[in-house]
Amino acid sequence: MNRDQPLVLGIETSCDETGIGIVRGRTLLSNTIASSMAEHARYGGVVPEVAARAHLEALQPSIAAALAEAGVTLADLDAVAVTSGPGLAGALMVGIGAAKGLATGLGVPLYAVNHLVGHIAADILAEDAAPLEYPTVALLVSGGHTSLLLVRDLTSDVELLGETMDDAAGEAFDKIARILGLPYPGGPEIDRAAVSGDPDAIRFPRGLSRASDLHEHRYDFSFSGLKTAVARYVEQQGADASVPDIAASFREAVVDVLVTKALDACARFDVPRLLLGGGVIANRRLREVATARAEAAGVTVRIPPLSLCTDNGAMIAALAAELIASGRAPSTFAFGADSTLPVTEIQVAEGVPA
Repeated sequence: MNRDQPLVLGIETSCDETGIGIVRGRTLLSNTIASSMAEHARYGGVVPEVAARAHLEALQPSIAAALAEAGVTLADLDAVAVTSGPGLAGALMVGIGAAKGLATGLGVPLYAVNHLVGHIAADILAEDAAPLEYPTVALLVSGGHTSLLLVRDLTSDVELLGETMDDAAGEAFDKIARILGLPYPGGPEIDRAAVSGDPDAIRFPRGLSRASDLHEHRYDFSFSGLKTAVARYVEQQGADASVPDIAASFREAVVDVLVTKALDACARFDVPRLLLGGGVIANRRLREVATARAEAAGVTVRIPPLSLCTDNGAMIAALAAELIASGRAPSTFAFGADSTLPVTEIQVAEGVPA
């Protein structure tokens, strides 16, 4: 194996997207994603059993499509990587089973890695991107996770500063969209509705932002109070409620909390770098506010290509390639799905280096 340029296939099945990615070192060769979102739309959210079944159906054709796009065969692979957690247990098990089978059949090393750290690794696949500098503060915002991290080294030192205590930001968008009568998924729908709304029309609460919260929960997030405030406002206003104003004001409250806490972490730890990742980073207003406020604070913002912000296998392959380059031994097969895997566990079940 070429340690500097390993050819790695990554499998990501933590939620509702079957992601297969192939990288050679830090070069992206393919990024195939099969989403089951349409199947979940009728329920207004992700149904774990439906997601797991969809992964089973999508894995084989997705792997074939990724290999074809990359112009390689299974026999060319140097390693296989897979998400071990966090995520939906049943969905994770599908990807893990496939990865173990591939690694065994091909006789190649297997790397079981952390989904959240994978979102950080997505940044290194951006074309012509400068190397990721350390330390870096990372804000990861997705349907299931809202986390603030201090990354001192991608392969060995990631510290959790804070995370969501109830609904993740993406979940909050979905729930508010439902309250406003908008389709699932809620993020893009609220974004569209907010275009003609006034973000200052309604002052919705900013969770865990009071002075009394800054000691114990300085970098934690809570959006349940905001969700309740929006629901009460809609109920009180009745037919007079302005969906565009509510959408814009709700979005502004979420964005304000996310950016304020992230930049506070940059200042506190004297880190002039902020990396944004996760599917909710596709929200236009979040990117605008983060970029503008970071520039004013002297902080450089890095955002991976939006195609690599949603859950994908390429980021999992990229993280494994970095682990290989740093000399980390592959994982043993003594691991399973861990729906609550802590972000500090970058790689799971690492073996003994040769």
